[in-house]
Amino acid sequence: MVSNLPNIFGPLRRGTAAQEEAESGRTECIVCAFDFREDDAYLNYKICSRCRFHYSLSAGERIESLVDPNSFREINRSLISLDPLSFASVKSYNSSIFQDQQRTGLTEAVLTGTASIAGTRVMLIVLDFGFMGGTMGCAVGEKIALTLERATKMELPTVAIITSGGTRIQEGVLSLMQMAKTTVAANRLNQAGLPLITILANPATGQAYGSFANLADIILAEPGAIVGFSSLRVIDRASDLPLPLESHTTESHLRHGMLDAVVQRTELRAVLGVLLDLLGTRYRLSNFSESVGYTFGVPRPQAWTSVQMSRLQSRPTSADYMSRIFGQFVELHGDRAYGDDPTVISGLGQIAGQTVAVIGQQRVTGSNGSVGSESRTTPEGFRKAQRAMNLAAKFSLPLLTLVDTTGPDLSEAAEERGLGNTIANTMALMSGLESPTISVVIGQAGSGGALAFGVADRVLMLEHAIYTAVSPEEAAEVIYQDASRAEEAASSMRLTARDCLDLGIIDQVVAEPPNGAHSDSDEAARLLHRAIVSELSSLQSMSQKKRERDRYKKYRSMGEYSSRIRVKIAKEVNSFQNMVRAGWERLPRRRRPQPTLENTVERIMKNGSLYGDDG
Repeated sequence: MVSNLPNIFGPLRRGTAAQEEAESGRTECIVCAFDFREDDAYLNYKICSRCRFHYSLSAGERIESLVDPNSFREINRSLISLDPLSFASVKSYNSSIFQDQQRTGLTEAVLTGTASIAGTRVMLIVLDFGFMGGTMGCAVGEKIALTLERATKMELPTVAIITSGGTRIQEGVLSLMQMAKTTVAANRLNQAGLPLITILANPATGQAYGSFANLADIILAEPGAIVGFSSLRVIDRASDLPLPLESHTTESHLRHGMLDAVVQRTELRAVLGVLLDLLGTRYRLSNFSESVGYTFGVPRPQAWTSVQMSRLQSRPTSADYMSRIFGQFVELHGDRAYGDDPTVISGLGQIAGQTVAVIGQQRVTGSNGSVGSESRTTPEGFRKAQRAMNLAAKFSLPLLTLVDTTGPDLSEAAEERGLGNTIANTMALMSGLESPTISVVIGQAGSGGALAFGVADRVLMLEHAIYTAVSPEEAAEVIYQDASRAEEAASSMRLTARDCLDLGIIDQVVAEPPNGAHSDSDEAARLLHRAIVSELSSLQSMSQKKRERDRYKKYRSMGEYSSRIRVKIAKEVNSFQNMVRAGWERLPRRRRPQPTLENTVERIMKNGSLYGDDG
């Protein structure tokens, strides 16, 4: 049960007398024995400068380290727990609560209130592990729900800091029900389109972790914290083997896609400030009339030249463009289901003063630090992209994708983890967004791995990028039974940016520096930045209904059998037929595959594909 009592515990204190006495008596790190006596990091943040171990903070200390000076105003202070079950134990529940109230200066295991962080007004929820293990009894659940409801009414973003254990056993199943109470309140906040950011500290387990804390738009964590629904003790008891050293830690959760970032306590305020600024910005670009795009007075690049240039290891990657184009970019990790695909980078950034959601496909970096030409997207990568798309939808942010992939991960393990499902759902989600969407092919755009990131209002393509259903080597293997003849196949595959523009697959070719994007990454980024700003300005001048209608018509008409398409298909078939015949005649009769040439062309026309069933 919950009771309202007058404010009898005095002003907010930084910590308890016992805590302050223990902290003042500590002179060296319990992990590495580093001397704390003149260590600013420990004195200011309770962090060891040598090993970076993060010591516990009280709720008051956490608030003081994060918010702007004198900006915190507590709410719901008079709510405290009673003994709803008349719980029988050696020590009465009421006396335990009263003892913790005297020791901590708190009325319950959570502090709630309003504050400002880096100039942005927020609602705060801060659990304190020092008060009955930070467990979520009826009063804690009520305070959290009231705070989320007030944040919804006042249209404020909410920041929640979780240091919590398991169940408030003394309140039994009523304690369990607080998971449902806080969940429905968090749903209201989400439905209102307001940000919820969670910070997991040590420990972050139990009911708070399994409810509103994991419904946040962005989840950050401190290094080395114990994180998970079950406590480490419970996991250890249930396991037959010793647990790995990093089991249940924030670093392990980051690798498995459950967190967006692990942030040092010294950097947390700055990161929160940037995120709150990005999620709170509502600027829109005004009309941008500067002429951009590709000058077609220059010679059309040869297909094989573009293939080779798109694969150069020195060609700028998505990360290169992001660092040059987007201000205040904050990368978000994980798919919140299984893992964190390093071939997909997602996050929030600003372009021309406006916040955008960004997704980029990143080529793989080798063990020697060099960037390769391969990038295959896993199911985790597609789900990670879906998270960014959902953020764009919730906060009405434009979405920008940078496409550079040789295709999806075609392994058996990827299939078992739902490859086809994640491709289809990513494509469906992007195609149905209400926000403006722009996709840029910056290198290789291979198969469904590229298309899932490319169903946008505007599709741009760098001058020497390529777009293919299969690679030229795969096409040559099918056509000539000789992958070394990929150059011949490339010329007939219509895979260059100019070809894609002619076919209506893309909307604009973006010029590269004279010797290619790899010759001057800064200039390539400048040209791309200008094109993106122009298209974004154009899209935002349209109504949402017109954008959605135009997007549907665009993809509905792809390959439509109009008179214009009939002519293009006839040209393609003729070119393809000549290429196949030339290869056919070079083969010995015994090596000529069946069926016959005429039947093959007839089958291709019937299926609507010029490059075989894989196309």
